[in-house]
This record gives sequence, C-alpha cells and structure tokens, in this order.
Amino acid sequence: MKPNERLKALADAPLGRLVTRFSWPALVSMTLNALYSIVDRIYIGQGCGQDAMAGLTLVFPVMMVFGAFGVFVGAGHAAVLSIKLGEGDRAACEKVLGELVALKLLFFFTLPPLVFIFIDPILRCSGGAAVTPGAFEMAKIYLRLVVFSHLFSHVAFGLSASMRSEGAVVPSMMCMVVGFGVNLVLDPIFIFGFGMGVAGAAWATNIAMACSCAWALWYYRPGHSAVRLRWRRIGFYRAYLAKACGIGLSPALQQLAGSLVNVSLQLAFAYWAADEASATAQVASLGIFQMVTMFFIMPLMGVQQGVAPVMGYNWGARNFRRVREALFLGLWTSTAVVTIAAALQVFAAVPIVRLFSDGTDAAFVRLAAGDLRVSNCMLWCIGLNVVASTYFQSVGRPRTAILLSLLRQVICLIPCIWILPYLAHMTGFCAPATAIWLSMPISDVLACLATVPPFRAHARFLARAGRGRNAG
Repeated sequence: MKPNERLKALADAPLGRLVTRFSWPALVSMTLNALYSIVDRIYIGQGCGQDAMAGLTLVFPVMMVFGAFGVFVGAGHAAVLSIKLGEGDRAACEKVLGELVALKLLFFFTLPPLVFIFIDPILRCSGGAAVTPGAFEMAKIYLRLVVFSHLFSHVAFGLSASMRSEGAVVPSMMCMVVGFGVNLVLDPIFIFGFGMGVAGAAWATNIAMACSCAWALWYYRPGHSAVRLRWRRIGFYRAYLAKACGIGLSPALQQLAGSLVNVSLQLAFAYWAADEASATAQVASLGIFQMVTMFFIMPLMGVQQGVAPVMGYNWGARNFRRVREALFLGLWTSTAVVTIAAALQVFAAVPIVRLFSDGTDAAFVRLAAGDLRVSNCMLWCIGLNVVASTYFQSVGRPRTAILLSLLRQVICLIPCIWILPYLAHMTGFCAPATAIWLSMPISDVLACLATVPPFRAHARFLARAGRGRNAG
C-alpha cells in the first residue's frame, strides 16, 4: 500500500479490519521483541544453570532502564508524528523523525558509558550482594558485552514506532522479525556450539540488534516512506521536543517503574531469604516470572500499538466518533488477551517453568511454578489500565497517562512489596516470600478499580463530541 493510501485508511477504512491489520504486525513485533530475552533465558536455563539464570535476572532492571529511554523517545515522537500526519504537516513530520534519531544518538554517548564504569555497584544495588558469587559474575559478563550495542536496538525500535505512525505496520514488524531470526539462529551456535555460555548469548543479541537497525534504516531510503529521514533534519527542535517528551514520559516512567519494581523484588527476596542459595533460587524464579510475564504482556502491548495510531490520527483529524470506537475495540481485545494469559499461567505453570530449567532440580520447578500462579492469577483485570494509558498518550494528555501508568507498578505495587512480607512475618498467615508474590495480584485489582473513573469520563466526552460533529 502506498504512503498516501495508508494515511487515507487511518481515516476511512472499516475500523475492525483496520485495527486488525495494524495490530497483528504490532503484536508479532512486540512478541518477537520480548523473545529476544526469552530465547536467551531458555537456552541459558537449559545449558548454564541456576546461577546464570539469576545473573541475567540481576541485569534485567538495567535493561529496562535502557528500554525506558527508548520508549521515552520512540513512543512520544511516534505519537506526535501521528498527529502531524493527521494535520497534513509533512515538514513537521520530517523534523520529528530527525529529532528522534538525534535523541537516540545522545543516549549512546551518555547512559551506556556510565553503566560500564559503575557496573559493580549497580549490580549490587539491584540485589547482587545477596546471591552467589557465580551468579554475580554471570551478570557482569553479560552486561559488559551488551551495554554499548543498545545504540542499534534503540534506533531500530524508534524507527519501527515511526513506521507504525504512518501505517507501515508490516515493515515495522519485519524490523523485529529480522532481529529475532538472527538471535534465534546464533544463540545455540554461540552458547552450545562454541561453548561461550552467557557471553555467547550476549554476542548473539548484539548481532541481532545491528541487523534490526540496518533493516529500519533501509526502509527510510529516499522515495520509499511517507516521511523522509533527511540527515539535515537530525537535530533538536523546540517546537516539538517538549510535547514529544511529555507524551513519551508516560510509557518511559512505566518502564522505569518496572525496573524499580524488579529491583524492589530482588532486594525484598534477598532481605527475607535465609541464605545465598535461597536468595539465588528466588531471584532465578523471579527471572522466569519476568520472561513469562513479558511474553504474555507483549501481545497486549502489540494490540495497543495497533490502535494507538488510529486514535492519534483521528484525534488530530477531530474524528472523535472513530477515536471512541478504536478505544473500545482496544479495550475488549486487550481484556481477551490478558484473560487467556492469566488462565495459561495458572493452569500450565509447570510445563512453562520447565522451558527455563533442565528439570534436574524438581524443588526449584515446584517453587517457580507456584510463584507464577500466585503472581499472575489476576492479570486478566489489567487490560483497562493499559488501554486507558495508551489512549491518553495517543491524544496528547501526558499527565493522565503518566498517572495511570504509575498506578499499578508504583503507587500500588511497590508499597505492597515492602509492607506485606512484614505483615506476614508478624501474623504468620503465610511465608514472607509468598506475601511478596501476593503483592502483584493485589496491585492489579487496585489499579483496575482506580482507572474506571477517568476512563468513563473520557468515553462520555468522546460520545458527546462524536454526536456533535455528526450533527454539525
């Protein structure tokens, strides 16, 4: 489909068919993005043991900080790009795209060098002081190798988000397909064939990220995309920087909150563990939880990536009826996705855990499966919070989006992580570690209930505005 036809489809195509066409490539993209880490954990869990699994779990919060910056730039600028495309301002679109690349380059020269220099204290602050020396060393090896390659992944993911804004959902998906395919092939070769272990997983990821970046830059060759990537446009523009950063702040804070949550969980397990072996087992179990949750959440994010450009474009075009229809379609689809995810994790926890373990430690399999059931049993109720955050981000309401994004992971979850184990310890109603896992379903329910009022208010506004436009 030509660029102009893609933009026309955002405004005129049948909504169900349009969102499906947008969502399935986004769903595939986000799932494959998650599988970068999941494939590494599966191979490492099968071939390198519990220490390696715990080591990669220690690294995960750092990777989430990197991801937060990527979302901050990518999601914010993609949302502004959707609105500017709806307004028909092509010069502004080129500047927004150039600014996205400039911010990615700025990231490369700041955050990765700091992490490389202060790698030991960073890992200790995330719970590394409580695990075995082997797990800590595995974390250092992996992080040192992957830290600088994030330039490639950030440019690739940022340009992929921009492709979705102009309706190029299949090229956006292919950006992830290329990287995942390379990673899937190289992981077993480097880990098992060359005997490189954790280092092999890191090098496979680095090469895969570089291939994704090359694909994204190839898409933006002259005459191919709706928005040109002009080298002279790469820079910072006061007219767009504040708005794009304001919109991107919501998902970025959500990512940072996720990193803070994982650090809190690792520190809480370390505090309540009886010894290094117990702490390492709980951190390894947490690593499995992270990967499984990521796998099931990424399709949810894919659905939101599919409806976001439809809502953003039609908000810019003042077609509020279509915005409301896309909002509710996203809600029902998201709820179905997370309901299936919750059911699978409750009823198939053991076979899921065995994917990440060689099966020789039956006690660990039982521990991780029980943790998975408890932690995600209420996952089915988070769809409302996620779709509401996406809506407010897409229509340029960053403050509400930020508040909703922080509800589940910061306002509700982090206090529960630290309060519930103390209550469990004093009252004896369960083990402190079990209470830590219970904090997650409790926060899911609280966040869902708190999202209802702003969601209902804006749904009513869109209904009134849509009727007024049709009457006019």
